[in-house]
Amino acid sequence: MKELAYYDGAIGTPDALTVPFNDRVHFFGDGVYDATVGGNHKVYLLRDHLDRFYSSAKALDIKIPMEKEELGRLLTELLAKVEGDTHFVYWQVTRGAASRNHVYSEDMKGKLWVMIRPNKLKNPDHAIKLITREDTRFYHCNIKTLNLLPSVMAAQEAERLGADETVLHRADLVTECAHSNVSILKDGVFISHPNDNLILRGISKTHMIAACYRLGIQVMERAFTLKELMDADEIIVTSSSNFCLHACEVDGVKAGGKDPETLKLIQDAVICEYLEYTGRSSIFDL
Repeated sequence: MKELAYYDGAIGTPDALTVPFNDRVHFFGDGVYDATVGGNHKVYLLRDHLDRFYSSAKALDIKIPMEKEELGRLLTELLAKVEGDTHFVYWQVTRGAASRNHVYSEDMKGKLWVMIRPNKLKNPDHAIKLITREDTRFYHCNIKTLNLLPSVMAAQEAERLGADETVLHRADLVTECAHSNVSILKDGVFISHPNDNLILRGISKTHMIAACYRLGIQVMERAFTLKELMDADEIIVTSSSNFCLHACEVDGVKAGGKDPETLKLIQDAVICEYLEYTGRSSIFDL
């Protein structure tokens, strides 16, 4: 199978599978999701992503229809059905299906969705461009909710302006990107926004911080300003599908590119972890 879709026990292609009209996701975006990559048909950092997924669902009182271990097995089994060596693995749970009403039944069981398709990791040696915008999203960014419209609009504006990602900020303090985390290197110190309610706790960022500790690189988890972003030696953008990208431009102004040695150490460490975990020999498809 080239691309797989799963909904509430049914398996098919994304075009063939149907979803009930009354699924609450259609009316309220009422659900949470998580995503990662697959390499050699292994779901990368599966335990970490499942932990975050169940934590997000619990925060919204959504009942996932299976236990964590069972879902892990299901994702692995579904990934084995899809052709290729590198994949994007996405899953979500919605609160359930019922007539539209803001109030929901406490015993409603969630509906599980899975989508798996071929994916290619971006070359970490290729610098990306950024823009900045005021962060106007809601104040529960730590929950990986399906309500992504502000992120969609920010990502679309970056595309329109020829950039790759949008850095969001609140009152001059950088939070995260439209669909990534952003951190900086300055004078050999790795600086990243703390895991509070203003950002989603990035699993790739968490593992990158662990790599910094292994490498003896000092880590500071604190908020930093737009000025610090522009003055940084390196700007690092991370997500579950691109582990350690770096920026060369912000709002049309050259940025970063001043500490490639430390950047390379971090990139090599996180890529090595991925290769060891999946058993692949390269992040690129041959």
